[in-house]
Amino acid sequence: MKNTRYIIYKALIRVEDDAAYSNIVLDEVLSDKELDKRDKAFISNIFYGVLERRITLDYIIRSFSSVRLKKIEPKVLIILRMSVYQLVFMDKVPDNAAVNEAVSLCKKEKLYRSSGFVNGLLRSLTRADDRFPLPDSADTVKYFSVKYSCPESIVSQWIKDYSQDVAEDILKSLSGRPPIYIRVNSLKTNPDELIALLNRENVTAEKTCLPNALSLVNSGSVAELEAYKNGLFHVQDLSSQICCEVSGVKSGDTVCDVCAAPGGKSLTLAQYAVNGKVFSYDVYEHKISLISASAKRLGINNINAAVRDAGDFSQTLPISDLILCDVPCSGLGVLRRKPEIRYKEDTGTDSLPDIQLSILENSSRFVKPGGILVYSTCTLCRRENNENAERFLSKHTEFEPLNISLPDGVSRTVAEADNCLTLFPQTNGTDGFFTALFRRKEDEK
Repeated sequence: MKNTRYIIYKALIRVEDDAAYSNIVLDEVLSDKELDKRDKAFISNIFYGVLERRITLDYIIRSFSSVRLKKIEPKVLIILRMSVYQLVFMDKVPDNAAVNEAVSLCKKEKLYRSSGFVNGLLRSLTRADDRFPLPDSADTVKYFSVKYSCPESIVSQWIKDYSQDVAEDILKSLSGRPPIYIRVNSLKTNPDELIALLNRENVTAEKTCLPNALSLVNSGSVAELEAYKNGLFHVQDLSSQICCEVSGVKSGDTVCDVCAAPGGKSLTLAQYAVNGKVFSYDVYEHKISLISASAKRLGINNINAAVRDAGDFSQTLPISDLILCDVPCSGLGVLRRKPEIRYKEDTGTDSLPDIQLSILENSSRFVKPGGILVYSTCTLCRRENNENAERFLSKHTEFEPLNISLPDGVSRTVAEADNCLTLFPQTNGTDGFFTALFRRKEDEK
């Protein structure tokens, strides 16, 4: 029988020491066929719970520890985080089991000197009247930071950018697993047929605000589904699908996706641009191979994938009806999918805007008169989003804002220009995402 807590511990070590992406690590762990469904759910719960609530867990540990946090052996700290998470946030785990397994993990890792410390701290926590201490709520930023486990710098930024109420709603959305959305391959099937096929594989698929977007319930490993293997859909968050939907791409269009990896938007745009061409670019060869493989699985033959640096002004693009710049960003809109991002010392919100604007400006040269330029990010940060859109328009009078027509069921959360749309998890159930549309004036060359 597999020791699930040891598996979680080793997975967390990989994220901590090797800076591995949490979703990739967990996918590898859950591919072990010796693990049953219950084991996988337990592993996922604690693994993501520890990553999501690290600041909260460390605050609790500090509150009960006689040793400063920085003095605690990193491996011991991971064991403590795992155990405190079980004691505070998991009702079905008996206290004794959580404590005893923590001590056993210490001994298994030859952390003998720390086992007594771990046992004592956890026993103190089990006897406490308040297992979830919080700082004084008068200090809003610190209080939110500990309660929702998000660095104070990000909390402050969201309050400044979007208001305290909106910021707290974002923070509330960070815990728990996000929904899984898929894009129906309209070249091979339709939503009703795919829903029926998935139901036969014991997966519940539900319709959303977009005609070809479905949400999945109890999907397990999506890659193992026959409908996936047969190319009937690809996984893509609803936010990205909305971006493609509002872009206005149509059959016969020439489209460039200049920062395409992992390729989801290229695949969706290619289905809109039937009888047209989609040029899908990225700077890494192995990512281009993944895009090509996905297109082959879906039976999409109008994608041309190639290596290109979107920031290199010496490289040209085909003159296009639509160019999508889904630029590198701080990723603050996908924290619930990649919780480790929030703990990076530098999220890039200061340095990235100039890089993003440069990519947008470089790409804009190849939009034909009357054509559309799309700027998008998967972050929630006005400097990277709305302010960059404003900067571009102020410098490029050959473009004009193109108002976004919201799909039925999609709502705005904050006031912004009509050509901009910021999607928030708490409002539309999507990732945090930004889209801005621009149209090149007809009389401009």
